[in-house]
Amino acid sequence: MTENQKHIILKTEQLAIGYKTKKVETVVASNINFELKKGQLIGLVGANGIGKSTLLRTLINVQSRLSGGILLNGNAINSISNLELAKQLSIVLTEPLISKNLSVFELVALGRHPYTNWIGNLSDVDLSSINKALELVNIIDLKDKKCYELSDGQLQKVMIARALAQDTSIIVLDEPTTHLDMYHKAYILKLLQKLTKDTGKTILFSSHEIDLAIQLCDTMIVMQKNKTVCDSPCQLISQGVFNSLFPKDLIAFDSETGSFRVSK
Repeated sequence: MTENQKHIILKTEQLAIGYKTKKVETVVASNINFELKKGQLIGLVGANGIGKSTLLRTLINVQSRLSGGILLNGNAINSISNLELAKQLSIVLTEPLISKNLSVFELVALGRHPYTNWIGNLSDVDLSSINKALELVNIIDLKDKKCYELSDGQLQKVMIARALAQDTSIIVLDEPTTHLDMYHKAYILKLLQKLTKDTGKTILFSSHEIDLAIQLCDTMIVMQKNKTVCDSPCQLISQGVFNSLFPKDLIAFDSETGSFRVSK
């Protein structure tokens, strides 16, 4: 195995995603091929309804793929046990918390579930991982607060800390900036960028904040109607990928500024 291959965390090979019933197979996207490397921030973008959530659910093994392969740390993801998968991949979803009565510390501690014994006792290693996660996300001062006392932005940071405490090689986030104002959208994505550099973890997130993703990501996965492409933002701009993301009669992409504008 080459040095470059060693640093590939998640890889897809001729992946097709969608839904299957006994009678019908609905393909959402196909021929998806990309390699996500260690320590990178990767943004998954595309128009509404294009299949971003379907792709994420397939990548985290919640939804079955139609065909093709997904490799996590070199192993077929469907061959990895649930416990082992939880030690390699952590998830931050947009669903509301089941109970906001937990304290911040208790919620972050849930990230240690793949490692605790059947009673759920926290070891010194667990406690160290939890406190390190709180420090990395800069919420150590919130550790004793109840989750219902937090703002949306604070709660999102707690969820990120829980994923960090899980100590996986890749973290996957589904729309981490939903319900946040512009300042906190930028804050959360800047935080994710900083975490990749501070921890060496690979972070993949889906987002509608395409302008911010272009500025902050190392790599972007762009889902279009007939293809899915993956490359650095600069390469994607030079290839004209963003020019065809939305109908030009309403929104145009300015390749010089790397941003979208309303067409005149």
